[in-house]
Formats: sequence, C-alpha cells, structure tokens
Amino acid sequence: MDEPRHSPPVPANPTFIGVIALAGALVWATSIAAGTWKHVKEKPFERTINVTGSAKKRITSDLIEWSATVEARSMDRTESYRTLKAQVGKTIAFLQGHGIKPADVFPQSASFQELFSNEVSVVDKERTERQVPAGWLVEQAVLIRSTDVAMVEKASREVTSLLEQGIAVRSAPPSYFYTKLGELKIEMLAAAATDARTRAQNIVKSAGGATLGDLTDADMGVINVNPANSSTTSWEGNNDTSTLDKDIITIVHVKFALQR
Repeated sequence: MDEPRHSPPVPANPTFIGVIALAGALVWATSIAAGTWKHVKEKPFERTINVTGSAKKRITSDLIEWSATVEARSMDRTESYRTLKAQVGKTIAFLQGHGIKPADVFPQSASFQELFSNEVSVVDKERTERQVPAGWLVEQAVLIRSTDVAMVEKASREVTSLLEQGIAVRSAPPSYFYTKLGELKIEMLAAAATDARTRAQNIVKSAGGATLGDLTDADMGVINVNPANSSTTSWEGNNDTSTLDKDIITIVHVKFALQR
C-alpha cells in the first residue's frame, strides 16, 4: 500500500508580502493625516484675563419716613378712643407747627387691646388666680413721609415733648431713602466696568507678553448701599435705610481677550 504524499510548502510570494506591507503603511499614514487635520480644525487655546471692577459714591438721602405712635388707656373702650382721637389731633397740630405739610402726614388705623390683670385670692390656705378686666389700650400711629429730611428729623427728636402735655407718644427711628437710586445704579455700573478695564490694562502692561483685546464676557455683581464709610457686602446686596448719608458700591466681573 502506497504511503500518502504531502505537498511541499509553498514558498512565500515576495509580491504578496509587499502588498500587505504597503497596505499597512497606507493605513498608518492615513491615521496620521486624519489626526493632523483634526488638530488643525480644533479651536486654538483661548487666552483671556478675568478682572473684577468696582465703583463707590457717597449719596445723601432725599426722602424720609418716620412714625409717632400715640396711645390712650381707659376702663371704657369708647372713652379710650375719644381720648386717643383728641391726643392724635394735638400730635398732628404739633407736627404742622414744626413746618410739616398736611399732605405729608398719614394717620394710620387705630388698634384696640383689652387689658387684664391677675387677681389672687387665698381661701382656707388655698391660693387661686384669675384674670379680671383692667380697661382698654388704644394706639394709633401717625406716619410722616417727606422730602424735607432736616425738618422731619427735627420733629422726630422733639415730639416726645408732648409727654409734658399728658400725651403718651413714642417716636420710631426715621428711615432714609434715595429716590434716584435706579438711575444712579446704571451710572455706577458703567464706572465699575471702566475700572475693570483699567485694572486689566495695568495687569497686562506690568506682566508683558500680550495686549488687551475685546470684552468677551461681563457679569454684574451685587449692588450694596451701606452706611457712610462702611464696606460691608452681602450676596443679596445691602440696602441701608438707617442713615442719612450712604455709600453705594457696585461690582462687576468681566473677561477680556488677550492678543499677542
């Protein structure tokens, strides 16, 4: 029986190997070319500078609000109101006598409160307490709103002289406002933006290697209205009403492009 014959190994074809190598080289070259094209298409690194600008200005309030509260007490509710009405009339006359215009005086609604006192009794060594009526307390506030700040300030300091006439009155602290704040905010934000550009220019000039380009982004920060000489800030923004003179502080955050 004849033994099986094995075919001799086929010798490697140089042409075939060359084709494979050439194909691999083309794939590699294509990959490099694609990567290079992607790199060319990518946006170049952006060179910017972030700066915070601020502006500050002293303002004087041009509107004042103040209230004086008059009270009266009596065992009878109706009588207590009659007494209150008479005393409020004298208080308003006092204010007008200090130069405050009738149009700037706003009497508020009266409030009534029934009063009680504790009565203690001891019977057979047993102590008991109960509340018994002690009359009525009636109050009425008189609000003053005026642009004559100095005149109202003076009246607020002197109104307690009515106590000498038997009028029970108490004075609240005045509140001070600046009515042109909306217009001023626009002006102050522009000043803060100018300050930001000046700061950016100084930084770039000192550091060197670039020049300041266009504004690319701006963010208005909070606006703080503080008592004079106060630099307090808050995330919500301050709005002081306790002082006559105030400082308005505005802040802006801006970004500028840098050029070579």
